[in-house]
Order: sequence, then C-alpha cells, then structure tokens
Amino acid sequence: MAEEIMWTEKYRPRVLDDIVNQEEIVKRLKSFVEQRSMPHCLFAGPPGTGKTTAALCLARELFQDTMDANFMELNASDARGIDVIRTTVKEFARTAPYGGAPFKIIALDEADNMTADAQQALRRTMERYTRTCRFILICNYSSKIIEPIQSRCAIFRFAPLKDEDIAKRLRWIAEQEGIEVTDDAINAILYIAEGDMRRAINTLQAAAALGKVIDAETVYKVTGRARPEEVREMLKMALDGKFLDARAKLRELLIRYGLSGIDIIRQIHREIFNLDLPEAWKVRLADVTGEIDFRISEGAHEEIQLSALLAQFALAGSQIKRGL
Repeated sequence: MAEEIMWTEKYRPRVLDDIVNQEEIVKRLKSFVEQRSMPHCLFAGPPGTGKTTAALCLARELFQDTMDANFMELNASDARGIDVIRTTVKEFARTAPYGGAPFKIIALDEADNMTADAQQALRRTMERYTRTCRFILICNYSSKIIEPIQSRCAIFRFAPLKDEDIAKRLRWIAEQEGIEVTDDAINAILYIAEGDMRRAINTLQAAAALGKVIDAETVYKVTGRARPEEVREMLKMALDGKFLDARAKLRELLIRYGLSGIDIIRQIHREIFNLDLPEAWKVRLADVTGEIDFRISEGAHEEIQLSALLAQFALAGSQIKRGL
C-alpha cells in the first residue's frame, strides 16, 4: 500500500513546473514521469541554463523519498576514468531499483570532459543495463560525445535563459536578502550573464558583498568587465580617426579593470554589431577581430595585437568616410 501511495499524483512534488524558458523540454520530462519510463538522455546546451537542475527535478518527481537510493550524480570533479565506469557506475547500474521505482538514474555532469576510453566503456554499460538503469549525460557540447552514445540517447537542447526571466529571479533574490538593486545594475548583470543564470546569481552575490545598494559600477567592478559604453567609445574614437586617443583609452581599460586581451576582444566583438556602420564593414571588422583573437590565444602580445585591431578600425573609418 505504501508503494502505491508513493506514486499517486497527490504525493508527487511538482518541481519540474518551476523550470522556466525550457517549456518543450519540461513537457517531455513530465511525460516520462507520467509514464514512469524514459530512454537514456543527453542534455546539451550553454552553462547555467538548467541542465543539471532538470535532471535533479526529474529524479525527484520520479523517486521522491527513494531518490537517494535510486539516483547517482557524478561531476567532472569526481574521478570518472575508465576504471570508475567499470566499477562504481557498473555496480550501481546492475543492481535492482529500490522502493518500487521502475529503474535507477545515473547523471554524468560535464560528460564532454570524459576521455574517449571512458565513453567507450560507458557505451557498453548503457546497453547492457538498460532494464535497471537509465543514464542522463549532461554537457555543453554534444559534439564531444561519441556517436555511438548519441545514437542511444534522446537529445534535449537547452537554450539560454531570457533576460526577463533572469531579471525577475534576481529581483526576487534581492528582495529576500534585503538588498537594493538598481535597474542599471540589473541590466549590467544581464549583459555579463548572457543567458547564464548561475553567472547572474554569482555576480549578484559578489556585488552584494560590497554593500546593500548595488549599481552598475559595482557590478562591473566585481566582475572585472569594462562598461560596454566605454568599449563603444573607444571604437568610435578609432573609427573617427583618433587612433592615439583610442589607444590611450585601451590602456586605461587594461589598467583600471585589469582585463586580459581575450576579455576585451570579446567585448569588442559584441559592440561591433551595435555600431552605426554599413553591414559590409561590420562583416570585415568581425573577420579582423576573429583573426586578432586567434593570434592572442596562440600567445601573441596582447597590447600589440589590440593596438593593431584599433588601427584596423581607424583605417576602416577612413575608408567609410571616403565612400569606399
């Protein structure tokens, strides 16, 4: 009788309903709970979009009080080489589920960091113990998972969260913690987070350590990012032919914020598409920016390469004025 009560709708927590911006995925996961059946799954998408949380919510709704006995999560910080797959994972997968559950679940977080040998060993384990265990592989890049595993899984692709959903949650957290967050601070966090809820919350927490009132200046200070308007100003100086002024602004950003060349390149790349330029020139400048990014990642001198990039902007501005 106890097992029958465990699986009734009345006692099932609806934790999947709290997941936002992934409506189609939630719908599919709910069908797994209702049918008490699911295939092996591959959760792929950018960081901070709810992949691990979705796996935990699915397990919570399926197993409820027996979750600890029927659910195992292994992260990249755990040993997950071929020996662990052949021992720990295999031993958990081969034993029968507990408490009337239809199967066990093993969630392998950051599965794209597993070695090829470990993935080959996992493939065989997934195939052999399907009756007693299902696997959820969580990764940022599904292309790093070998094809034999991908073909055994139902693939769920998570999208970055919408800015309005992140902003709503940040305001709720601030209200609970008794923190005042200005609108420009929220916009700054959204600019930095780029759809990553985890990064947004961490940024809010870091900014809150400096005081009870959080503004945009505080946010950029704790994240080591330049204000987007300052990067835009630097680029406009270069386009207007004020190369030395633009280079002085670059050095100011490097010193004041302690940014690396890669950090500034990424912000420059984002701001190119906000500039009032013909589309053909945005294409050329994006191409040049990609080349400079490659050079810096290969070990070239950051300041020299960034100065060269500003020089390209200055030359582009000169040609645009001449109508070329």
